[in-house]
Amino acid sequence: MADWTFLTNHAHVLLCVSTDPGMRLRDIAGAVGITERAAQRIIAELVADGYLTRRRDGRRNRYELYPELPLRHPLESDHQIGELLVALGSEHRV
Repeated sequence: MADWTFLTNHAHVLLCVSTDPGMRLRDIAGAVGITERAAQRIIAELVADGYLTRRRDGRRNRYELYPELPLRHPLESDHQIGELLVALGSEHRV
């Protein structure tokens, strides 16, 4: 495995949620290669900053993401997260 990747764990979590809005934290963590606690922290940050909302669906969480929101870094701020997700092959369409 490489020592670094082009995308952050936050981007990887968004990609997981965009592919399966009902994905469990355990599965997100496994797909991204982080701990469940780290996945929980990232989800909480994305919710706090308005990129995701979380709602209960029975015993599970279901997430909704907002693809029209801008990427956070000044170099990419004229692009939306939906553009990144589509470029990475997400089923989510802007």
